[in-house]
Amino acid sequence: MVFLKRIKIRSYEIGLLFKSGEFKGLLAEGTHWLLDPFGRVRVEVVSQRQPWLAHEKLDLIVKSGALAARAEVLDLKDHQRALVWIDGRFSHVLPPGQFAYWTGKRDVKVEVVDARTVRFEHADLKVITRSPMADRLLDVCALERNHVGVLFQDGRYVDTLAPGLYAFWRNTQEAKLVELDMRETIIDVGGQDIMTNDKVTLRLNAVVAYRIVDARQSVIATDDAKQALYREAQLALRAVVGARELDAFLTDKDTVAREVEEQLRVRAGQLGLEVASVGVRDIILPGEMKDLMNKVTEAKKAAEANLIVRREETAAMRSQANTARLLADNPTLMRLRELEVLEKVATSSKLNVILGEKGLADRVVNLL
Repeated sequence: MVFLKRIKIRSYEIGLLFKSGEFKGLLAEGTHWLLDPFGRVRVEVVSQRQPWLAHEKLDLIVKSGALAARAEVLDLKDHQRALVWIDGRFSHVLPPGQFAYWTGKRDVKVEVVDARTVRFEHADLKVITRSPMADRLLDVCALERNHVGVLFQDGRYVDTLAPGLYAFWRNTQEAKLVELDMRETIIDVGGQDIMTNDKVTLRLNAVVAYRIVDARQSVIATDDAKQALYREAQLALRAVVGARELDAFLTDKDTVAREVEEQLRVRAGQLGLEVASVGVRDIILPGEMKDLMNKVTEAKKAAEANLIVRREETAAMRSQANTARLLADNPTLMRLRELEVLEKVATSSKLNVILGEKGLADRVVNLL
């Protein structure tokens, strides 16, 4: 029976010596002969090329003091987190617990931070948030251009954040970031069946353009500012259109849009919004009303055409009467008019004169 155990420890390794399950110390580089007649000695060889020591009995190893000159020991409380750099490169984020890092073979740097400050800020934030375990310990949010974030901690408003990258520690305080788009937004208010003052039901489509001017107020005032503005636009349209008769509404839609906009501005300000414009896009009438309006339009156009014809006829008759009066008062002008007529007849075609009455030939000759 062999009672000696031969243990070979390489230059980058270290041995963990256990006897009867109890940690007894470290074995350094070299060859070691251990007397073990009862099979109670066990050596675990670990590599120091791995920067940290992961072991189920790490607490016993740390308490023994054997790691004092060979490793850096971390004992992170519930409110603490650790940032670990290895050989000048960021490696990972550590949660609460006990950890040990070898210091002989690798350049290990550890930074302990207080997670009670929920928002995590660091010069290397981008690198840290992309590292392993970061998504387990951090909530990461990237606010795009033209967006802002309203930050609440434990239900209380804290700050309004500009575009950028942000991270918040998990399992500490409850942090909530509400992202808002600050650009102009369009709301389609469609399919509104509204009855006018003269009892005509029509379907109306409108558009409302708005932007957020107070991010905090838009989040606090209501659970959905856009939906609230949509409902207000519906009510305003019903109030303004319902107070008008159909003809008045159709002839002055711009005034209706301005009145709706004025009503919305007050409510929008309470929601942290600003109304940019309101427009009536489509007006859909019932089928029978559409046919009736087409007939009215046709009758109006026919009456206008008849009026124009009568005006032209009257003008023509008035001109003829004026001409006749002028010729009657001026015989010389009448004579010139007769000569113009004979000249046109003579030049346009062959003129045959048949004389039957005595004395008529003399008058024609005199006329010519």
